[in-house]
Amino acid sequence: MAEAEEERGPASEQQQPQLCPEDTQPTAPAEGTQERAEGVAASRPQRSDLSVEPTLQQFRTRKFFVLRPGTLKQAVKDVEALVDEEVDGSIHNVWLMAEVDHWNNEKERVVLITDHSLLVFKYDFVMFNCEQIQRIPLNIIDRIAHGQFSFPKPSLLQRAGDGLRVFWDRLREPSFSSRWNPFATDFPFITFTDHPVKDLSAEFAALCDMQSFQERLKEAAQKAHAVKPFPGKANGVLVLNQLIHIEAYVGIMSFLGNQNKLGYCMARGNLGF
Repeated sequence: MAEAEEERGPASEQQQPQLCPEDTQPTAPAEGTQERAEGVAASRPQRSDLSVEPTLQQFRTRKFFVLRPGTLKQAVKDVEALVDEEVDGSIHNVWLMAEVDHWNNEKERVVLITDHSLLVFKYDFVMFNCEQIQRIPLNIIDRIAHGQFSFPKPSLLQRAGDGLRVFWDRLREPSFSSRWNPFATDFPFITFTDHPVKDLSAEFAALCDMQSFQERLKEAAQKAHAVKPFPGKANGVLVLNQLIHIEAYVGIMSFLGNQNKLGYCMARGNLGF
């Protein structure tokens, strides 16, 4: 019996399957799976292709609250609700502009052109609140000037780009006290320039286009002059291509304010540590 068990032992070991060399190699993936894997690898950006600049630009533009999703839509809805149809008529166009005051301070503005009025709104895009309305009847507008900004020769200020100035009382000059008062609002003109978000998208490029704004404003003012002439004024709007002069000399506050965009609703960063 022992001899029989010894004979069966080696036999049972020989019955175990032996692995051939081909079985020891890893199984090749299916053809479709391999193609998908290659496609994913090709679409995945390489480390050398990654660029930091677009990401930084996105973060910079997000600082303007007007760019937050739904913010501009709500602002337009709010200012349109403040239009008096009996006085202003129907709304024609909405614009996003920057106003430049007589001390060279930039201020973010929402501008509406209606049947009878040019409406300039100071709107808080953080709190969704309209803080100020300036209503300019279209039938008293007599000049629209556009061109580069200029300053007096002794002035320390400089400003690049073009501006657009709307006049409505050519016979009245600003008083001496108004010129030196940074809070004066009795000037017979208003000055606009491009909003900083103009070049971020096609939508904002159309919303901030000063050339288109000038054309629409001229058309609306001409119609207003024809429908309701203003006594003592010529029935027409004169369009001039000339320098936009700002009579400011030192302007330390405007320099600091414009550099830090204090006239815009922006995220100012984290004040903590």
